[in-house]
Amino acid sequence: MAGGDQLFARFGRTCSAGETLFREGDAGDTMYVIQTGRVRITKEVGGEVKSLAVLGAGEFFGEMAILNNRPRTATAEIIEDARMLVIDAKTFAQMIASNTEIAIRLIKKLARRLDAADALIEILMHRDPKARVILGLSREVEVGSVVQEDGSVLVPIQPETLAEQVGLTVEETDDVLSRLSRLRIVDVTPDGFVINDVSRLGEFLDFLEMREKFGDG
Repeated sequence: MAGGDQLFARFGRTCSAGETLFREGDAGDTMYVIQTGRVRITKEVGGEVKSLAVLGAGEFFGEMAILNNRPRTATAEIIEDARMLVIDAKTFAQMIASNTEIAIRLIKKLARRLDAADALIEILMHRDPKARVILGLSREVEVGSVVQEDGSVLVPIQPETLAEQVGLTVEETDDVLSRLSRLRIVDVTPDGFVINDVSRLGEFLDFLEMREKFGDG
């Protein structure tokens, strides 16, 4: 980015893999912009740590603690050596006031979060567990996926987290995932779900909804 070196000289920080930037419940007065490297966002759910997203270059996070003056709602850990900008609340406000591009990016990100909330409501209203899982995966592709070198998409969450999000038991979710795996639409890995062709998720969902509409099976 233009002026990137100057920004890094003023606000930059180099972080090593394994470093924790902040923990859930911490007071928050800074946000972060990733220039290089990757950061995992996690949250404790039911006594277990769940992965919410893996963020890369160009992404920013931590802004909500500045905007609503509340404790951090998740934990941020460096998983790949990173360079990032660390912006405090005062500087953030100045940037928003003076830089239209930054303001627009923030608005778009908040809008995506609202869309994600609406999508979750739609998921929970759906009766078919297969459709719920597919909609849940599609939602995660939009809000927290990582494109791999081979063109596939990694959704870095665990089956238990997906089950909680879509309002199903782990057993019901595993059953659907097994079907999707047999169809070679989704691969379940230790790092999350690998989707080889996102369009096939949509096609399978269309098939399910058509079958439900016409009462077949």
